Formats: sequence, C-alpha cells, structure tokens
Amino acid sequence: MNVDPDTNWQRWQPTADEPWDLRRVWHLWRRAGFGATWGELQRDLWDGVDASVDRMLTGESRSDGIPDGFDEMADVIGGAAVAARHPERLKAWWLYRMLFSPDPLGERLALMWHNHFATSNAKVDDVVLMHQQNEIFRAHGRSTFDELLPRVVKHPALLVWLDAEANRKDHPNENLARELMELFTLGVGNYSESDIKEAARALTGWTVVNGQFREFSQYHDEGTKTILGHMGNTAGDDLLDILLSHPATARRIAWRICDAFMGEDAVSAVALDELAEGLHNRGLDLGWAIETVLRSRAFFAEANIGNRVLGPIEFTIGAVRALELSDPPPSTFLLAEQVSRLGQAPFYPPNVFGWDGGRTWINARSLVGRGNLAVALVEGRLRSPEHPFDALDLARRHKVPDNLEALCGFFLQLLTGAGADAQFADSIIAVATAEADADDRVARRMVSAILGSPRAQIG
Repeated sequence: MNVDPDTNWQRWQPTADEPWDLRRVWHLWRRAGFGATWGELQRDLWDGVDASVDRMLTGESRSDGIPDGFDEMADVIGGAAVAARHPERLKAWWLYRMLFSPDPLGERLALMWHNHFATSNAKVDDVVLMHQQNEIFRAHGRSTFDELLPRVVKHPALLVWLDAEANRKDHPNENLARELMELFTLGVGNYSESDIKEAARALTGWTVVNGQFREFSQYHDEGTKTILGHMGNTAGDDLLDILLSHPATARRIAWRICDAFMGEDAVSAVALDELAEGLHNRGLDLGWAIETVLRSRAFFAEANIGNRVLGPIEFTIGAVRALELSDPPPSTFLLAEQVSRLGQAPFYPPNVFGWDGGRTWINARSLVGRGNLAVALVEGRLRSPEHPFDALDLARRHKVPDNLEALCGFFLQLLTGAGADAQFADSIIAVATAEADADDRVARRMVSAILGSPRAQIG
C-alpha cells in the first residue's frame, strides 16, 4: 500500500517516545478485532506492528479459542436459525461468529455496515432476508463500495425496510431515495429536496416479489429527470452510478470508517478530507481505506488511544475473549440477550440512523447493567450448565504470581490495556477481598470489579 507521507495518514512506526507496547497492541485489538487473549497480545507485542496489522487485515489474527470446523459449525447454526425463522437464534449465530471467527476484523466490518445500512427486523420480519443481508456485509465489507452498495440497496431486506416495494411511477415513494442520499452515500447538505424527488422517480419499478428483487419496466417513470445536475431518463442503476461518482460519497464513507475505528475528536476535517480524496481517487476501495487507517500515525497516536466508549457488543465480546471463556463458552443465546438489554440488539438497530454510539452508550442504568454482565460472566451464570470462571488458573497459565498485586496488575493490563495508579489498584483489591475468604473467589471478584469499572468501558 502506498500512502503519501505528507498526509495525516502517514504510516506509523514505533519510536522511543511512542513505542510498540502492550497498550498499543491492546488498542489495535479492541478497535479492529473486539479483543484478544493474553497469548495473542504477547505474540503481537513480540512480532511488531507490521506483522500484527497484516494478520488483522488478512483474517488470520486469532490464534486462540477457534473451534475445529468453525466455518461448518457457523453454517449449521446460521442454517438452523434461518430454517426455524427464529430471530433470537439469528442473534446467537452472529455472536458465535464474533466470538470464534478467525477473522474478527471481518465481523467488526459487518457490524459497521449493519449500522451504516441500518435495517431492522422489527419491520422486515424475515430472518431469511436479514441473514442474507448480513452475509453481504461479510463478503463485501472490505471490497469496493461500488460492489457493496448495489448489493445492499437492491436486497429485499433494505427494500422492505424502506418501503421500496410501494414505489410506482404515479406514486413515487421517497423513503429509499432519501436514505440512499442522506445516509448511505452523500450525507446531509449535498443534495436538494428536488434531487430526492427526482431520485425517487428514478427508483420506481424496483420491488420485491417472493423475497427476491425484481425490476418492472411498466412501473418505472420513463420521463426526464434532473438529479445532481445530471439530466436524462435516469433509472435506478444510473442513479447509483451518479451517487458513487460524487465526491461527497467518498467523504461519507471515509467518515463511516473513521467512526468505526477512531476515537472521539481524533480525526480533523483536513484528515477526513485527505482520506476521502484517497478513496475517491481509488474507486472507493474500502480495503485501501481500512488498511490506511489501521496502519496510520493517526490511529496509533496518543490522542486516539483510550478515548472511545465501547459499545455493548465490543465490551462483551472483548471480555469473553480476554478471559478465554471458550471451554465451555458462554451461551451465545444468553450473550445476545445481554447485549440487547444493554441497548445493542443485533439485527434491530433503533432507526434508519443506526446506533448513536459514543457517550450515548453510558449512563447510570447501562453502567449497572455492564457491572451485572461482568458478574454473570465471571460467576459462570451465562454458561450452560453454570461453570464459574477460574481466574487463578488463567493467571497461572500465563506465569502470573499468586499475590494480589501481581494478579491485579495482570488483569488490569488484560482488560484495560494498561496498568493503573496505585490508588485505583488498591481500590480493586479492596473490593476483591471484602467478604471473600477463598483465593479463587478473590480473583473472580477482582475481575468483576475491573470489568465493572469506568476504565473498562473505554477502548
């Protein structure tokens, strides 16, 4: 990959002042891959940034906890959810993929595109269509946007979600046209109401029949339309071409990628414009943009570390993976129920804008919920049958001494990416030792206290 060294997205290299340390390894994993085991963190720390990012980009980053025959098992679970038309099983299937796929970045991107093309089964009411759409995100999430956009926009899940099946030449429906411009491509301020109305005319004739996309010429408005300065008998595919070639689309996609991988206020308008220009000049190559961000000085800068509130799915999957809860694993049905309670139900974004994210994830109620989730994980209540987490065993396997200070330091690094000041560590130890008289109980309480702390909600 060639990156202009004069841009904000120059490739990062470790220095004495900014070393490749455990904190930055943890940062890469939390942002791009949900979270890592201690063994994966140590491997990447030893191998260096280039090898670590290479593995993340090629879907080979995970080395721990991948079940034998993962692909076949994932297909079985997904197929069973589809056959039963059971939305809770479909949620569990995706949580299974997030937990165990050797390609965590692929799942992270599927979640990003799910939020971009926010489609809810609350209205679609079809597990088959939602499963199909999700597989499109996975298959094309790092290809080019001109490959991804038509597949998603023409898929019945999105067409039903945005009422496209009711779009006829005498009564054009503006829902799809509006969200296509406002949310999926151009963004607010880059089109007029006239453009929306004309785009709706261009999309007439697109519909869904028996769960399949169909285009009926008899329902299409054949009249001349003017859209973003383009005049002609524009049809749906022509409209997509107009939008894909518009510079504002590149900026919207650059924003979406930065929103997924960068922290709050970590990207300037100039940097966003530079990434957008690179995307536009490269035919909206998503893989290029994702790699540019994940290798960049901006991504590994101090200003971008520890300044992003973890979403419920990021928080939960990261905790399960870090604690190596894979034998036996938690029930993905119960995990899906937990993240849904915390406000992020897979396949059920709240509206066409998706989840707001950021600081909206955190309030008094959600902090209590995350604390309860941490306790349930550690006490084994999300496993079937219930099976407490053996915190001491995990620490001993990684050569951590049994004393409280060493255990606290290990779990703080594992779960937050960094150690802590003495006062915070002492507070964790005080919570862990209160009313506990057995070593394994103390260690579990320590993990619960760390996961429930405000520091563990930031990544």
